[in-house]
Amino acid sequence: MTPRARTNQLLYQAELLLGIEAGDDEHREARRCASEEGALALLELALDALLRDVSTHAQLDSRHWRDLLLGDDDDNVIAELQRLRSLAADPESWLGWLLTRLNALHGDEGAGSKRGAVNAQLISSSHSAAPLDEQLRRCIRAARDEIAALRETSEEW
Repeated sequence: MTPRARTNQLLYQAELLLGIEAGDDEHREARRCASEEGALALLELALDALLRDVSTHAQLDSRHWRDLLLGDDDDNVIAELQRLRSLAADPESWLGWLLTRLNALHGDEGAGSKRGAVNAQLISSSHSAAPLDEQLRRCIRAARDEIAALRETSEEW
């Protein structure tokens, strides 16, 4: 399988996970959290595949996303990588948001949204934010748009 096909496959599988109904029993929250964190894990794999996809023409020492996007090696910076690095540095971008969630995924708290009982006396801005599954779907759509542009510039090489 090519890196392009693998990237597409992983994005599709993440969308499928997000579409699974959580059910209506005592395991609902655990299923929902598993779906969200599973989709995030697939997005991390897709990010690695994407970097292999758009950098096949470059002789890079590493192709792991942490090394390429967060590292300080500027010797082999290609246009596609520079574009992704600027997105990674912007917390408002899909990639900046994704990297924050991936850090949470690898942390002790996890990345799945916590939707327990709400204390009516507390003011919380989390209710105005979209649920994590919706944010993940938006991230995937934005990633697909960006991937198309990255592949176009990569193919020019």
